[in-house]
Amino acid sequence: MKCGERNINSVDPTRSRKIKGLAKIFKALSHPNRLELFLQILDSQRGGYEAERPCFVSELMSALNIGAPTVSHHLKELENAGLITTEKRGKRVIARLDGDNLTTLDEAARALSLRGDESP
Repeated sequence: MKCGERNINSVDPTRSRKIKGLAKIFKALSHPNRLELFLQILDSQRGGYEAERPCFVSELMSALNIGAPTVSHHLKELENAGLITTEKRGKRVIARLDGDNLTTLDEAARALSLRGDESP
């Protein structure tokens, strides 16, 4: 097959869904504030999903010096991409990573990393 002959709609349905899902994830992470929010949430969960320290949205706003409406919008975009979940605890909101799409993101990052090592 020549380069460019494959169309996203002509590949198998599973691969097509995965590609579209990755595009949604990459689009969500393409904004600097969303990427920084995601990385802050990721850092709060370095010990694993069960052992994480809660990541309160109020702390994210303070750390990044971003207003509540902007943070709320960016968190919703990350949530729509399946990267995080949020939950209310009283008056506070907690953000957590969504493990399923993180595995997909990790696989894509590894694949892109390997492609970068190939010589032309």
